[in-house]
Amino acid sequence: MFDLRWIAVPAFTFALAGLSVDPALAFLAYVSNEKGNTVSVIDTDKMETIATIKTGQRPRGIEVSRDGKLVYVALGDDDSIQVIDTKSLSVVGELPSGPDPEQFTIDPAGKILYVANENDAMVTVIDLEKRASIGEVSVGIEPEGMAVSPDSKILVCSSETTSMVHFIDTASRQIVGNLLVGSRPRFSAFKADGSELWVTSEIGGDLAIIDPATRQLKQTVKFEIPGLRSEAIQPVGINITRDGKLGFIDLGPANRVAVVDGVTHTILKYLLVGQRVWHGAFTPDEKYLLVTNGVSNDISVIDVARLRVIKSIQVGELPWGIAFGPN
Repeated sequence: MFDLRWIAVPAFTFALAGLSVDPALAFLAYVSNEKGNTVSVIDTDKMETIATIKTGQRPRGIEVSRDGKLVYVALGDDDSIQVIDTKSLSVVGELPSGPDPEQFTIDPAGKILYVANENDAMVTVIDLEKRASIGEVSVGIEPEGMAVSPDSKILVCSSETTSMVHFIDTASRQIVGNLLVGSRPRFSAFKADGSELWVTSEIGGDLAIIDPATRQLKQTVKFEIPGLRSEAIQPVGINITRDGKLGFIDLGPANRVAVVDGVTHTILKYLLVGQRVWHGAFTPDEKYLLVTNGVSNDISVIDVARLRVIKSIQVGELPWGIAFGPN
C-alpha cells in the first residue's frame, strides 16, 4: 500500500499565481532537483517552469509511468521512491526501493521497475501493480546506469567502482554476462531497435558502443574539446533518437552536449549548455531535447533539427534528472 504520510496539503506551489495547466494541451517535463528536494514542472509550450512540487530528501532518478498518470522519483536519502500524481501535481505515496536508490528504469510494458541501490551493490525489482519488491539481484560495486532492452528480456546495470556492465536475464533475474568498460560507467541506453547499447564512462571520458547480442565492445568513442583538459570531460547522460541516427551525450563539467552520429559514431558537434550538465530527455515529438545543468540550476533547450541551444529555463537547486510523460 502507499504510505499516505507523504501526502501534504499543499504539496506543490505554482510559479505563476492562478495558473491552471491542462496536461493534455502541453508537453510537461518533470525535473528532479537534488539539493532543492523538489520536482520542477516545465511547460514546453511556454518554455518555463510552471510548478514546483516538494519531495523527500535528495531526489535524483525520475521517470513517468507509461500511461502518464504518475511520476516516480528516487529519494536517495529517504531510501524510497516517491509517487506523484500528474493531474493534481501532488505526492500520493511511495514504493519500497531498497537502500540509496539513484537511477532506475521501467520495462517497456510499464509493469516492472528496476532500481540501482548504490550503497548495497544491488538491484531491487518492483512490481508496480502490487507496489511491492519482488526480487533482488547482486551486482558490482556502486551500481547506477540502468536500461532494459526493447524486447524486455535483458536488464543492463553498470557498476561505477567495478567499471563493469552487467547483463541480467529478466526472467531468471540472474547475471548472464559481464563486460569491462571505461572507468566509472554512469549511464546506459539501448537504441530503439535493440541493435546497440551505449554506455558512458565518467572518469574514462568515453562512450562504449556495445553489441547486445554478443555482449562485446564494438567501438569506443573518445571526446576531445579544444581548450579543455581531458579530466574536465565527464560523460554521463545519453539520449538517442528513435530512428537511431543521432545520439546526445551530456559531458558534465565540460558544460557541453556532444552530438554523435548514430551510424558511424563520429562526433558531429559540441553544444555549449549550462554548468555541469547531467541528464536529458526528448519531448515526445523529439522536436526538443531538454538537459539538466546541475551547477547553474537551469535547463538548456536544444532544437534537435537545427542542433542549436535555443533557451535556458530556471528550475530548482541542483537539477539532476528529467522525464516527460507520453505524447
